[in-house]
Amino acid sequence: MIEKNGRPLVVEMIRTNVRDAARRDAKKGIRPRVYDPDGIPDLFIIHQASAWMEMERGHQTPHMLFGEFWLEGELCILFADTNMGKSLLAVQLGDSIARGEAITPFKMDAEPNPVLYIDFELSGKQFEQRYTDGGSTHTFHENFYRGEFNQMTGLPHDFKTFDEFITHGLSRAIKRTDARVLIIDNITCLRNGTERSSQALSLMKQLKLLKTRHGLSILVLAHTPKRNPALPITRNDLQGSKMLINFADSAFAMAESQTLPGYRYLKQVKQRSTAEMYGSHNVCLGKLERQNGFLKFVFSHTDNEVKHLRRYSQIERQRRAADVLALHKQGLSQRQIAGRLEMSLSAVNRVLGVAGG
Repeated sequence: MIEKNGRPLVVEMIRTNVRDAARRDAKKGIRPRVYDPDGIPDLFIIHQASAWMEMERGHQTPHMLFGEFWLEGELCILFADTNMGKSLLAVQLGDSIARGEAITPFKMDAEPNPVLYIDFELSGKQFEQRYTDGGSTHTFHENFYRGEFNQMTGLPHDFKTFDEFITHGLSRAIKRTDARVLIIDNITCLRNGTERSSQALSLMKQLKLLKTRHGLSILVLAHTPKRNPALPITRNDLQGSKMLINFADSAFAMAESQTLPGYRYLKQVKQRSTAEMYGSHNVCLGKLERQNGFLKFVFSHTDNEVKHLRRYSQIERQRRAADVLALHKQGLSQRQIAGRLEMSLSAVNRVLGVAGG
């Protein structure tokens, strides 16, 4: 290799290219970037496991906001089918936490805290009508704030994505209200009505950052697709469940009792900081009541979930099997049939398997 000035020719070529690039950048007003490995913050905070134990021993155990369902400092998901009443429960929870008064029979040992409820579902007038009954109007606690999405706001040039704009708006609202609790109703309304799980996942990541930055407790409401009421509700019933559940600290679901008209039940589907109290063998049942203009859930007892699932008679099973076969002959896929008849994919597969055999 030919050398120049005591250096290999390839080194001289690299030096020349670097100088030429620097001159081009200088003409464009681009300042050179200096790489300083020691100036980059550590991505991971590392201590001995025993040191972690000692540091955390002095920290307070998270208080309960809604019994074992939702604890302080958690990003929690509440999901249910449409018209189940999850928005009513969320408002009831917000008012409860703002007052520091527990919803019977669930424990709440947290102090009263300002609550910010971001409502993507109702207009201001619809919200007012929901909590007015004749001459009775519910008076919310002064610590309870409601925010409504401004439909006339487009994406400002300062933000690359709508998620960034949403996060910025939430951060400003949290600072303005000094909220310690954030409730979002609901995550599937944030993209002009679309329910793509990838978009919801992006927002969940941003909420996780907001939770840490502001020391928040966050409850996010989400829809389930149409589900078979004969099956227990699980985390798989949440839209985009596997991704969203991974970002949540806890999650619980609401479903309709098929044997007690008017009753809903709550069921834990994920918990990290507490034991499972309200699993499939001990779901909590309640029904809606209006008290002094306030429409809320009154919880009465616990029961085994299987007692509140739909039971099909032999005649009903035969009718559903006939419906499956009819739709199959029309050319619908098994997934389309399951969605149309509100059946599980495996149940549709069984019917077609028997018919094919």
